[in-house]
Amino acid sequence: MNGVARTAVGAAWLRARESERPDRLFEDPYAGAFVAAADAGSPDAGRGSGAGDLFSAHLVFRTRFFDDHLSGSGCDQVVLLAAGLDARAFRLDWPPGVRLFELDLPELLAFKDGVLRGLAATARCERVPVPVDLREDWPGSLRAAGFDPARPTAWLIEGLLIYLSPAEAGRLLDGVCALSAAGSRLAFEHDPAANAVLAERVRTMPELRRIATLWKGGPGADAVARLTARGWRTRTVEAAALAPRYGRPAPHGGFLTAVLSDADHHNSPE
Repeated sequence: MNGVARTAVGAAWLRARESERPDRLFEDPYAGAFVAAADAGSPDAGRGSGAGDLFSAHLVFRTRFFDDHLSGSGCDQVVLLAAGLDARAFRLDWPPGVRLFELDLPELLAFKDGVLRGLAATARCERVPVPVDLREDWPGSLRAAGFDPARPTAWLIEGLLIYLSPAEAGRLLDGVCALSAAGSRLAFEHDPAANAVLAERVRTMPELRRIATLWKGGPGADAVARLTARGWRTRTVEAAALAPRYGRPAPHGGFLTAVLSDADHHNSPE
């Protein structure tokens, strides 16, 4: 794995580290196995000098927040855009009948599936891996895998948008809108100001400059207007607002959640 796919190993390492804490905010029993498998081919592939302290708090908050978003969505069709190495299909308690689609790069999903097979892991829902580059025709691949656009869907875009240009991120969100039925829900990281501050800090750290070169900015502040124009009711949540509930110091950043309420409006052009 190279480039953006490699960052998924670092995220797995941080989830494994959080899972070892007695006061953990979530438990991912598979994360350590992903890191071990990656390190077998490239020592310390998942660790990334300096990355732990800088990214850990944000990753822990986002994992717990997105876990709660999906668990409370009420949707029996779930789509993870950039599923990475998080094993939500295996570690969360899903109600009966949930069908979960995992979209990510083919080499990343092949690695993930190989590790899970080695562990004899059993998904707690119907899991459908969809190998695809999300800059290409991912809606076609998703439909071909059995996705039903007439059913309300819980969408999650985690740890991806900052690696896309504004145009690429806009196309991704338009794809979500075009495939969403009324009652669908969406969540992703959203705090353009915090992203800019983080990018500047990362560029001053030689060991992390490689990561900064992969960042393209994402949708920026236009995300809310883009979704609102397509019939979504949006809500932004600052990480600081979650700190009392999570019992941890708040990292910078925040999240956006949205619910599609107008079945007639969401497919209209901008």
